[in-house]
Amino acid sequence: MRGTTITWWELERPGLTMPVRTDPTGRSGPTPGQARGPRWRTTSRGLRVPADVDDSVVEQRIVEAAAVLPREGGVSGWAGLRWYGGHWFDGLGGDGLTRLPVTLATGDSTIVAQPGFEISEEHLRPYDVVLVDGMPVTIPLRSVTYLARYAADWRDAVVAIDMAAYHDLVSTAEVRRYQETLPAWTGIGQCRKATAHADENAWSPREVRTRLVWTEDAELPRPWTNRPVFDRWGTMVGTPDLLDEEAGVAVDYDGAVHLVGSQRRRDRDREEAFRRVGIEYLTVLAGDRDRGHLAARMREVRSRARWAAPSQRPWTIEPPRWWVPTWTVEQRRNLTDAERERLLRIRRTA
Repeated sequence: MRGTTITWWELERPGLTMPVRTDPTGRSGPTPGQARGPRWRTTSRGLRVPADVDDSVVEQRIVEAAAVLPREGGVSGWAGLRWYGGHWFDGLGGDGLTRLPVTLATGDSTIVAQPGFEISEEHLRPYDVVLVDGMPVTIPLRSVTYLARYAADWRDAVVAIDMAAYHDLVSTAEVRRYQETLPAWTGIGQCRKATAHADENAWSPREVRTRLVWTEDAELPRPWTNRPVFDRWGTMVGTPDLLDEEAGVAVDYDGAVHLVGSQRRRDRDREEAFRRVGIEYLTVLAGDRDRGHLAARMREVRSRARWAAPSQRPWTIEPPRWWVPTWTVEQRRNLTDAERERLLRIRRTA
């Protein structure tokens, strides 16, 4: 027995299970006695799902929290962006293990937070909540500005905005316009600062943090992000995470996956390709957490770069005429589904 749903909204995404209330008859949910047994799991006060429903699935966690939403509320924050398809929003803390609570935006309704979800009672406007696959969710602009406003620090806020832009859920221009409708809201200053540092072409959270070390700790000019480099015959040399075009420096963040087997060999070949055209190269590893030390390395590698004049460089960032640019949210939104699959595939392995 799976029971019937108890909410005012109806889930339309397959593979997920809505919580149910107990039912003395056992028709719409477990009887009170069954609910106390090993075959059912409590999700929140009075609501349960079968014990074999896997709550390690992020979307299932979201569904279980959303079951208590009031009629005018919606799932927000990281969970709202995840429901929109933002896979970088995995619901885990910085340690990669701690589960973050699902944020429920309830507006004027009063709901008590419980394990697994937190409540935001900030004002909700009618256009802030929409149904996505049947579930009420705050629009991406509301979700990402909430994340940016309440982030632990402004760098975390930049990561949130950049990753929402990665999924083309928001553009930086849209975030700027939306945040102006929140003039005195909690954390709006942090949100504005983060938006000023945001970039629409970052491919991973660690890449974002590396870029911020470059600009803020090393105090170096803002680099290009994931901008392809070509030789003078139009052959692509590679796409570094960060590119200092003026000095001729490429920076790549290599996570744990880059340290093994064929991936490490590809990274070596990639570094050699940049060096062959005169670009100095810096690799940042997962263990490079000391921002001061990393900033010093960045300044040092920039000091030994070639600084060649544009006309003297054997490389360029000007693409061939046939190249389809995907550097901005607007450019990516204009792609067909087939183009997205073909042109953006490389980002999923970054």
